[in-house]
Amino acid sequence: MDKPLRLRFRPGDLVAVSAIALLASAVALIFLTGSGTGPAEAEIRQNGELIDTIPLDRDTEFVISGDYENTVTVKDGEIAITVSDCPGEDCVHSGWRSSAGQSIVCLPNLVEIRIVPADGGETGVDGVTG
Repeated sequence: MDKPLRLRFRPGDLVAVSAIALLASAVALIFLTGSGTGPAEAEIRQNGELIDTIPLDRDTEFVISGDYENTVTVKDGEIAITVSDCPGEDCVHSGWRSSAGQSIVCLPNLVEIRIVPADGGETGVDGVTG
């Protein structure tokens, strides 16, 4: 009978595994840190129409009126709908957003807040979940 083939660990294998791990870490770091294109802005739309563009580097608070009222807060480079009188308040529960490509939606008031790069560049992703 033939002897079973036995795989052996060689010193070069450690170099190859280390190189692959380093490359995978670099790719993960690039995806997790985003595009880093600079400050972002928030496009505020109601009923599909752009009503304002807000820079996220300036703290502010304002109210969007319609069938319901949404209080929008910009603080420390992030934006959120902090108070709303719409049913369910899903927009309030969606939390703070700061990365280009993310959005907050209030369906009852037909409001969408979409974060875009300030320079009008690409967001670097096709979509954001979570």
